[in-house]
Amino acid sequence: MDIMQFFQHSAGKWFSQRTSQNLTGEQSVAGSSDLWIDALDRDDPQVIALCEQYRVDPTLAVCGLQVRWEGMPVLHEKKQSGSTVLVALGEGDAPKSGQLLHGIGATQSPPLPGRYAIGADEALTLIVETDRLYAEERLWFASENLRLRTSIVREADGTHSACFCSEIRMGGVKPPAESGEAAQSRV
Repeated sequence: MDIMQFFQHSAGKWFSQRTSQNLTGEQSVAGSSDLWIDALDRDDPQVIALCEQYRVDPTLAVCGLQVRWEGMPVLHEKKQSGSTVLVALGEGDAPKSGQLLHGIGATQSPPLPGRYAIGADEALTLIVETDRLYAEERLWFASENLRLRTSIVREADGTHSACFCSEIRMGGVKPPAESGEAAQSRV
């Protein structure tokens, strides 16, 4: 699996359940959210705009992903919603690693450059690193409609947190395209 296939496989509506743990304060929080994920072509206006914000040639983009979310309130929390766009840059037609452009919100700022890699186990690892923050997220498919996600975040002030999410596809995805051989074998 390459980055384009991973992003395309992620498309659809998902229900996400998460448990987050503040490792320094021993505080655990559970929550859930609805996610809407859209795979974006390399020539999508959102992909081009994010490349331009980073001052990167848009022709280097492999593909993009738009993620929108609505968090379900837990106890006295306010409902949270937002969106982000990710753009993968890579070399070749089917890259398994490369640079990741990431923006949040309508202005897509501040820019958060990162990197991605897909391992032999087909899990996607995303890393965003600055002088004040290190964030690593690992995503993989346990089955066609079950995606798992773990993340760790280390901040310069010594705060460390970890998160586990299980995500169930609720629909909204196009069926995978059949290869020529598969289509002909059914005829």
